[in-house]
Amino acid sequence: MTNLSSFVRRASGAFSGSTTYSRLLVLCTLSLSGGGLVAYSESQSEPGSPASEHGEKEREKKRVVLLGTGWAGISFLKDLDVSSYDVQVVSPQNYFAFTPLLPSVTCGTVEARSIAEPVRNIVKKRSAEIQFWEAEAIKIDAAKNEVFCKSNIDKETRDFSLEYDYLIIAVGAQVNTFGTPGVLENCHFLKELEDAQKIRRTVTDCFEKAVLPGLSEEERKRNLHFVIVGGGPTGVEFAAELHDYIQEDLINLYPTIKDLVRITLIQSGDHILNSFDERISSFAEKKFQRDGIEVLTECRVVNVSDKEITMKIKSTGAVCSIPHGLVLWSTGVGTRPAIKDFMEQIGQGKRRVLATNEWLRVKECENVYALGDCATIDQRKVMEDISAIFAAADKDNSDLLKDPQGNPRREVDIEGFKLALSHVDTQMKSLPATAQVAAQQGAYLARNFNHRQQCIEHPEGPRRFRGLGRHHFRPFRYKHFGQFAPLGGEQAAAELPGDWVSMGHSTQWLWYSVYASKQVSWRTRVLVVSDWTRRFIFGRDSSRI
Repeated sequence: MTNLSSFVRRASGAFSGSTTYSRLLVLCTLSLSGGGLVAYSESQSEPGSPASEHGEKEREKKRVVLLGTGWAGISFLKDLDVSSYDVQVVSPQNYFAFTPLLPSVTCGTVEARSIAEPVRNIVKKRSAEIQFWEAEAIKIDAAKNEVFCKSNIDKETRDFSLEYDYLIIAVGAQVNTFGTPGVLENCHFLKELEDAQKIRRTVTDCFEKAVLPGLSEEERKRNLHFVIVGGGPTGVEFAAELHDYIQEDLINLYPTIKDLVRITLIQSGDHILNSFDERISSFAEKKFQRDGIEVLTECRVVNVSDKEITMKIKSTGAVCSIPHGLVLWSTGVGTRPAIKDFMEQIGQGKRRVLATNEWLRVKECENVYALGDCATIDQRKVMEDISAIFAAADKDNSDLLKDPQGNPRREVDIEGFKLALSHVDTQMKSLPATAQVAAQQGAYLARNFNHRQQCIEHPEGPRRFRGLGRHHFRPFRYKHFGQFAPLGGEQAAAELPGDWVSMGHSTQWLWYSVYASKQVSWRTRVLVVSDWTRRFIFGRDSSRI
């Protein structure tokens, strides 16, 4: 056997100088029991060989660069057939956060790590290799198909760039201050997990400062006045969580100042939760009134200092100021600087948010898609296509507005029809900036990428009125599954499909069930449920960590 191996090595070396890289050595061995055939091959891939073709195929994969690991980005990443693409992910956070539970994190009902799933945990579960970089996209060059990124970990780390065949923008949005002076310097926000942790520490600080000796009654009241600006779901949920935290835990720890605590919610509209059914808005306002949470409607904040918040009452025009210990600003979202710069490049500089078509492709860009809070679907107006629709329907040029005798049809009033269509256009609304919308958009776009070649060969979309053939894909259609609003005291309100409204304690348990089931992994699901259980048994932890 040793002689055979030595022969094989010498024979292989003899062929090494040949221009042919693949060799087959056939050795015939004879033994007393019979003959056998041993084959030895030494191959090096040459152009046209199967191994070389496999390598070329890998390099031919289209590169998909995903910006962001929020609801839209993670939903796209989880559903995408990553074996068909070279996938590269860039995000300033190396985790996915279950943002609907951020208000619970602010008061210790749920721990921060319980709603965070590391992106690399999600990546490793996929069969193909996905590259991830913890960095922030600072500029998009639409002309060169390139993204410039900067690491958030080390300031000395060099910036880097990534080329792409397809770019998926899912970076979310930032807080919209509406240019109000003092907001950035003196307010808290609730967009990221770090925001919730900061609020939790500040709430504890306010109580600790209020019990220090030597403070006047007014100073104690100011430290214990918590103000929420914005009566949407985030503001209402935080107010409810804070009220429960104070009543169930903090007043037992700080009994001497329990009568000085005050919570105020400021809303510029005439009702809180105005995106919900009016029955829910009314129920929430009445519950807050019973709980002692002051709701100020039709008030617009005009200035925020480190100790006071100034607002204007719309009905009277009067301006007044109230002291505060903490202010949460929750009034809407705005566009991030990198996306604003990108919009300037592609002619969308005058818009407030990045516009896409019904297939989530950014307008004026063939290979860029945008999902979630950073974008809005710019629905085509029916009136823009009405002439093309009529032309497509009138295949024999018989004039649909005339009868067979050539007389105008009495039952068709084209001007009235146009007026009705214009009214339909005015009733079209943009989709809300919610996790539910973002997740559905991510799943939709991943499906389109998975079936791209198939749908190019056999289009499944609607007919093109301005051109020939059909669209490759069906347009995105959002399906609303309802929305919840926890109101504290183990009560919640829910608005579900079919005009079904539910409020009370049973709805809170439905909220627990739905939010537990929607966790991104079994790990976070177990952690969240255990946090809820711990809170029921031991209460919330007020440690300043």
